[in-house]
Amino acid sequence: QVQLVESGGGLAQPGGSLRLSCAASGFTFSSYAMSWARQAPGKGLEWVSGIYSDGSSAYYADSVKGRFTISRDNAKNTMYLQMNSLKPQDTAVYYCNARALNYEYWGQGTQVTVSS
Repeated sequence: QVQLVESGGGLAQPGGSLRLSCAASGFTFSSYAMSWARQAPGKGLEWVSGIYSDGSSAYYADSVKGRFTISRDNAKNTMYLQMNSLKPQDTAVYYCNARALNYEYWGQGTQVTVSS
């Protein structure tokens, strides 16, 4: 059974930090490109960041570049998103995504709220 389980969300103050995790099971994690996407209240899904299956390259949306860092540990079947210098506009449900050829999986999401 394929599972992607996000954790680490919560409430942070503007300028603060959070670290999200995405634990994967039920598929060969190291063969899948991984990414984070988010959905703010009343808005569509926005791609945030992606990382190659071997972790050799990472990509970021302009809105988070320089503030967020994506990483993965293939030995632990886990992906991370370190979020620094958080802004109120980062408030959203954050989802992890796994993709390879014709297969794609999504997690259930974790809420991130940035507010003073």
